[in-house]
Amino acid sequence: MKRLKLLLSFMKGNRLLYIGSIISIGLATLFSILSPLVLRLTVDSIIGDEPFDVPNWVSTLLSYIGNRDDLAQKLWVFGLAIVVFTLFRGLFLYYKGKWSAIASESIAKNIRERLYDHIQHLPYDYHVKVDTGDLLQRCTSDLETIRRFLAVQFVEIGRALFMLGFVTTVMVSLDIRMTLVAMAVIPIIFAFAVIFFMKVKRAFQLSDEAEASMSTVLQENLSGVRVVKAFGRQKYEIEKFDKKNREYRDLTYRLIRLLAAYWSSSDFICLLQIAAVLVVGVYWASIGRITLGTLLVFITYEGMLLWPVRQMGRILTDMGKALVSLERIQQILDEPIEKHEKHENKPEIKGNLEFKNVYFGYDKDSPVLKNITFKVEKGQTVAILGKTGSGKSSLVHLLARLYDYQRGSIKIDGVELKNIDKKWIRQNVGLVLQEPFLYSKTLRENIAISKPIDKESEVIEAAKAAAIHDSILEFEKGYNTPVGERGVTLSGGQKQRIAIARTIINNYPILIFDDSLSAVDTETDSKIRRTLKERNKDATTFIISHRVSTLAEADLILVLDKGRLVQKGTHDELIEQDGLYRNIWTIQSSLEKDYKYKIS
Repeated sequence: MKRLKLLLSFMKGNRLLYIGSIISIGLATLFSILSPLVLRLTVDSIIGDEPFDVPNWVSTLLSYIGNRDDLAQKLWVFGLAIVVFTLFRGLFLYYKGKWSAIASESIAKNIRERLYDHIQHLPYDYHVKVDTGDLLQRCTSDLETIRRFLAVQFVEIGRALFMLGFVTTVMVSLDIRMTLVAMAVIPIIFAFAVIFFMKVKRAFQLSDEAEASMSTVLQENLSGVRVVKAFGRQKYEIEKFDKKNREYRDLTYRLIRLLAAYWSSSDFICLLQIAAVLVVGVYWASIGRITLGTLLVFITYEGMLLWPVRQMGRILTDMGKALVSLERIQQILDEPIEKHEKHENKPEIKGNLEFKNVYFGYDKDSPVLKNITFKVEKGQTVAILGKTGSGKSSLVHLLARLYDYQRGSIKIDGVELKNIDKKWIRQNVGLVLQEPFLYSKTLRENIAISKPIDKESEVIEAAKAAAIHDSILEFEKGYNTPVGERGVTLSGGQKQRIAIARTIINNYPILIFDDSLSAVDTETDSKIRRTLKERNKDATTFIISHRVSTLAEADLILVLDKGRLVQKGTHDELIEQDGLYRNIWTIQSSLEKDYKYKIS
């Protein structure tokens, strides 16, 4: 029921087209059953001597042409009638196909837009955990399954019902006993289709999930192709993909075998039904129980009737696939989007920050940050140092509200962070990650992607501040140089500097560098920090780094260990204290001295 409601919501704005398609298929069905009746009239009452067994309005119409002898001389009239009925049938089938195709494409567009919009508003935590390949498969293959069902089989349900209703009514009016013979196996075929539907639905779900798993492996391999090449993992990756590919093939073979079993069995039952009608009909016609024209009608109608009833298996199969696909899409739409509370506001962000007894954990029972307390004034630079897994990135992610803290308080310019609109805070907090994502666009477009601008000078100034301008000019096309997917044509340091330029072009009041200077040399690191300080004097800056030389110039240094703030202060203060900071400073200074000694 839930999936049906979802489908109906997607059909909003296109229901009239489907109603038109169903009416068209009904009229096409009506004209298709009229042709055999014309043939029966011609054989029994025009060529033969049976009395006219037609409605009064048809008798009146025929009287205008002439009596029986005149009609016998004008058989072309009945041929013309069959041609006209066939033309009308074709016309309505055309409109059925046209309107259902337009409606299904429009619905597919609605689903894509709704899915894309919903995915864009899902929390950061969802995107971190979800398999991209599986998500893509749901947004493409599953959506296409729904579109095909709506374009073809959905309207075919109406055709089957119309055909069953019209043909049964006419056959009963002609001969009730012959109708019973003609309808004998239809309940069996229908029951067989329902049983088949229950089996094929599960088979398709397994095949669909296997395809999603295979797509995930393919997506990961293509995204990490440099890692695969670097470690010579081609054989392992091929074997991993081959395993998923075989699983998908085997499950799809099972689905195909079920389909083959259904079609061959239903074909056999349908042929038996046609044979029964033919044998019984010929016998009854030979002894005069039914007329020859009636026999021709029943033989023709039997083919018309059995095809849509047999088609119910395909309809139910595709419906089963569509329901599975709808369920997979429903699972995405059921994911809660980021909440925007009514009390959230958009204060002016200057950069004064205060953390007070802050606790946070991805799992509420396992806190990553514990009792974090510190204060930062506008324009200060804050450096964060700590071992891997100590909570450095988690701390700065809280500032951008990628996650919300469970306990404690974070205030920006005196306003509780949880009370500030998420979109607004992200427009005022610039975050540069250690592994930046670059789009398959030009360098200029990547730098200006977060701030559509017309002035070339702003792009160049940002590039200079990020110490990437000279490197860009060395490329043949300069700022118009296309960047490969995920920036594969650039070095790690170049990608980081492009990401820095993309961030600082917005002049954010709060800047966060999450180990995003790790791939540049010490001299370039120092130059970038110095330029940023001159460019954004009033910006509050957070720098996560393992380089003590980078941290030393900060106004405040925070040292994290196992989620706790174990040290804080300036460089001079911390090297006087026994702790993690002084230990790292001592090690790095010693290594630097040894290196300089060896060079000299």
